[in-house]
Amino acid sequence: MEGIGLRSCGEEILRLGYRVQAGIGGRIPTLRRAMVIKMRDRSKNRKPLQRGRMLSIEAIQAVQALKRANPLPPPPSSSSSALLDRVIDSKFRRLLKFDMVAVLRELLRQNECSLTLKVFEEIRKEYWYKPQVRLYADMITVMGDNSLIEELNYLYSAMKSETGLMADIEGFNTLLTTLLNHKLFELVMDCYAYMQSIGYEPDRSSFRILVQGLESNGEMGLSAIVRQDAHEYYGESLEFIEEDEERLVC
Repeated sequence: MEGIGLRSCGEEILRLGYRVQAGIGGRIPTLRRAMVIKMRDRSKNRKPLQRGRMLSIEAIQAVQALKRANPLPPPPSSSSSALLDRVIDSKFRRLLKFDMVAVLRELLRQNECSLTLKVFEEIRKEYWYKPQVRLYADMITVMGDNSLIEELNYLYSAMKSETGLMADIEGFNTLLTTLLNHKLFELVMDCYAYMQSIGYEPDRSSFRILVQGLESNGEMGLSAIVRQDAHEYYGESLEFIEEDEERLVC
């Protein structure tokens, strides 16, 4: 294509997205296609939220709807209770397993105690529900921190009534620590006996938590019982307790 022809069809060239680049050293001008750069929406590259660990959109909406349907204070009336039941039916029961657990955890984090209990009762009805000491320990801790001792006792009794309870020593140790922090010594000793009755023997951490917690609250008689048990488990040496007591003194 000669230069005069190029000029005569300039409008058509521009319409097609070409541009004229001047020739170098007397060369004939050349055509180059104009480069169009489009910015891609980076949000499209984001990975989906991990269900059960991070709140999905559905879980967030369920939390918000539950809180709106449960205005406190004042205590919910019968009409607000009916609204809450409708929200649970329309928003919560339709969630996937991991989203249900995520909603429960988020309500716990926000100290929404009454909603936590309501949601937990719904989760217990699910076919996939498996009772876990760790979850009970977390809920009991939140109830205790909010001075809801009646609710705390209810959860503790519910835990003991569970069939096929999935337990571990760390979960029980967390529970023992919570009960000691709230000076519920009767429940402390009951939990200590219960964990052994279902086959979970206390470890060194368990005895350390119990002895130090009881003695720091002046419960020397109960501590003596635990010390005797520790002696039966570990023989003459209770250095794992004595060393920590020395650190506390220092």
